[in-house]
Amino acid sequence: MPELPQVGTRVSLRYRLPAGSVPPLSDVVGHLVDVGTTLRVKDKGGNVVAISAADVVSIRPLSAAPVRNRDIRNLEHAAALGWPGIEREWLGGWLLRFGHGDTRRANSAVPLLPSPGEHVGEIADWYIARGLPPLLAVPDRLFRVPPDQPTDGENIVMARRLTADASRSEVTLTPRPDDEWLRLHPRRVPVDVLTAVVDGEVVFGSVAGVAVGRAAVTVAPDGTRWAGLSSVHVAEDARRRGLARTLCDALLAWANERGATRAYVQVLADNTAARTLYESMGFTEHHRSRYMSLG
Repeated sequence: MPELPQVGTRVSLRYRLPAGSVPPLSDVVGHLVDVGTTLRVKDKGGNVVAISAADVVSIRPLSAAPVRNRDIRNLEHAAALGWPGIEREWLGGWLLRFGHGDTRRANSAVPLLPSPGEHVGEIADWYIARGLPPLLAVPDRLFRVPPDQPTDGENIVMARRLTADASRSEVTLTPRPDDEWLRLHPRRVPVDVLTAVVDGEVVFGSVAGVAVGRAAVTVAPDGTRWAGLSSVHVAEDARRRGLARTLCDALLAWANERGATRAYVQVLADNTAARTLYESMGFTEHHRSRYMSLG
């Protein structure tokens, strides 16, 4: 059998049909969702084709399907609902979020509707009234950053399809972060910010007192249920033992049981270790996002 790409890769696969079939071979193009004695490929219509590994004639990785503006907007909408801060307000096509000033994601305005409009002055006033420097989150193609305007905090937004084969072994899941979870996580984010979610569910995972993470399931405007991973951290003396992957697998299994069909994670562009981990789990780059200060 040919060497197999990673789960999550978009592939073109040719395979043998049962003896006597005319034609004797068939093809499928889609995302590889499972490997082993049986391969499963999900096509663009959402149908899963199961193929015996012994029948595979050839398999070729393909470049990711083009990402459209509406795809970016749908993912960003689900992500904003999964990390919304404790106070939020719509202004034109912008969602403004406030979360005590803890994390830029929970304290920035993000453009989520087509043609969000020029509301920079009003957005600035909203944040200044709450004692925060005004900040925009600007995903690729959803807002035109002026040519002379600096940005920072570049995030790679990675995505993949979900499958139902992940394990929860060794992982404890709770609806709120307990004292041990909060102790292990390096950032002192208030609990009300961590647990905030709009029209969705959130869960907190931990592994043997050495690894913690968070997942939120929310729905995009197109109806897709997304699982968002965040706050993943492994104690320094417990790294390189596969615990981050064990934790993330359990969080994604929880999300899949709640109807999530796709998952995303936001990784700082210079965090090579995290990017390598998520790529090994089948995540690929979907788009990028940056922050722009209005100060």
